[in-house]
Amino acid sequence: MSAFSIQLVNGCLESDIEQEDKNSFQALQQLGAIEEVNGLWTLNSLYRAGRLYIGKDGRGYVEADSKEQKDLLIEPDHLGDAKRGDVVVAKRIIAKRGRASGKVVQVITPAHLFTIAYTHRDEQGNFSVLNIKTGEPTHAVMEGMDLKAFKLGTVLKVDIDTDEVMEVFGHLADPKVDEKISLALFNREDAFPEECLQDALAVEKEVIREEHPDRVDLTALDFCTIDPVTAKDFDDAIYFDLESYTLYVAIADVSHYVPYFCNIDKEAKKRGFTTYLPHKSFPMLPRELSENICSLKPKVDRLAFVAKVQLDRATLKPLKEEFFEAIIHSKHRFNYENIDNILEHGTEGLDGVVMEILKWLLPLQKITERLHTERLKHGFDFRSEETKLTINAEHLLTATQIETGTPSHSLIEECMLLANQASAKRFTGEGDGIFRIHEPPQLSRTEQLLAELAAVGLFVEEYEDSPSLIRAIQKEAEKMGLAAEVDSMIIKSLRQANYSAHNVGHFGLGFSHYSHFTSPIRRYADLILHRLIKTQLNDDKEEMAYLLRNIEPLCARVSDLEREATKAEWDFRDRKFARWADSQKGMFFEAEVIEAGESAKAVLQGDIKGVVVHLNGDNIMLFDRIRVMITEVNIAQAIIMAELVNKISKEETEL
Repeated sequence: MSAFSIQLVNGCLESDIEQEDKNSFQALQQLGAIEEVNGLWTLNSLYRAGRLYIGKDGRGYVEADSKEQKDLLIEPDHLGDAKRGDVVVAKRIIAKRGRASGKVVQVITPAHLFTIAYTHRDEQGNFSVLNIKTGEPTHAVMEGMDLKAFKLGTVLKVDIDTDEVMEVFGHLADPKVDEKISLALFNREDAFPEECLQDALAVEKEVIREEHPDRVDLTALDFCTIDPVTAKDFDDAIYFDLESYTLYVAIADVSHYVPYFCNIDKEAKKRGFTTYLPHKSFPMLPRELSENICSLKPKVDRLAFVAKVQLDRATLKPLKEEFFEAIIHSKHRFNYENIDNILEHGTEGLDGVVMEILKWLLPLQKITERLHTERLKHGFDFRSEETKLTINAEHLLTATQIETGTPSHSLIEECMLLANQASAKRFTGEGDGIFRIHEPPQLSRTEQLLAELAAVGLFVEEYEDSPSLIRAIQKEAEKMGLAAEVDSMIIKSLRQANYSAHNVGHFGLGFSHYSHFTSPIRRYADLILHRLIKTQLNDDKEEMAYLLRNIEPLCARVSDLEREATKAEWDFRDRKFARWADSQKGMFFEAEVIEAGESAKAVLQGDIKGVVVHLNGDNIMLFDRIRVMITEVNIAQAIIMAELVNKISKEETEL
């Protein structure tokens, strides 16, 4: 369900309603669809709120909001103007055949406000405007302009209700249009509203210790940051006290600078996440904050929210976990390459503050190795390779690089995992916090995975539960030299991790309690968590009541926004791959089949990594090594077609 529909089901104050939902709220009041009970506005029992699904027969269903309910049937003549994917309020009625059904009375969250389309002419010369996502014809009009006058391939943003062209993005032949398309398709924003920028510029430029007497002064400790070499905002800094075996994880104190309901907070809630494209990031917070006063830069005082975790020397289990507001002064900025180089080649030639930090950082690295080993007894380490794209000034793909985790990445990751677990353990998990959950796999998906693996000769006979099954599959895949390929299939078979007010643990990590505490600059979920913990520390019952009254809709909102941000990143990547492939038509490539059957796909093997092509050809088996020729590229939909030339024998592969 949408955030607003959850508010209606759970009950809310009128003051809790987001600005964009005010009109719908007032319309529902006038209809009598909501009523005030014990001071909270809630949905009348005759009404249902939920996402609308429409079947091929034209009948709709409003999703159930509990396991006890059935989806509510909506006959075609009771759908009104609602479209597939809209979040609606429906009133229960009794259908002619006696079955309970419903009638849509209000669309409260439209699935799409606009369509991205482009001008096209087919082989017969017929002009049309095509939806860029589906390739299907759509309608578009532009006042005072005949769309046929535009160059074919012109990209348009079209109002979904009026069919009016809202904006001309550019042309499909221009690679720079990809950014606009990917952002718009998934509701990602670039520029901030002027009022946000003004508020960000008004924030203090430096931290004056005397103005924060209630904060713990940690400026004497040798904190450092470890980030990618290209990083501009620093969420986290670490320090380890060897004497007491205590880890300090200092996180940018965004909640200090971004109060509830301010312009920046409203925009951050709307964005939810920073979106990362290869050439540029689209931040959740204005850069004036995220890259300046909120960023834990070296050699300047910064406000931080600190997780302090004391470890048992023998078991490395947490003995004591504390959270408090502090001031830190990071002594040095490392990047991952720095640390990996030191771990591999030693400390010769280093001195001063770097050597002082390494006195605790190198022992900490050994500790995190032990933590990692212990963690994998309960969780998993999937070989998911990330492909990094290099984009030139013309916005064309020039190179790819497979990024794999290194010791420096693992060092920071294990520190962050400790802080994230500690933050989650502060809550009961019964609707009183925001958890990062990952549910165990569904039996049907697991059975499907086993059937697919059996087709390539990978069998697992003995296992007790889902974790032991996955480990057994990984063990067999390792023997067959298919570890990375099979891990990719396992990941696809698992449920997606998401945010929830109710804790069910994190299957993939093997944790009973887990949340996201460590990145409030780029994730709104972390900012919510910081605010929740501060209400505990300050015993602020009024603020806690507000947060918890809205925690379920907030979890739904950030989970949806996370998926949108990820889809935008994937869409942009695929568009760059398609443009590269367009220049390679008629060329031959070796490839590995990653999906068999009617929708067969293969990933190309070559200098450019990660390119997936749709295959034409018969008798294709999963993991077959094949030779293909790129035959066709659809730039608008970012689809690459390839023809099977021949299979490659094992002997040929080894050559």
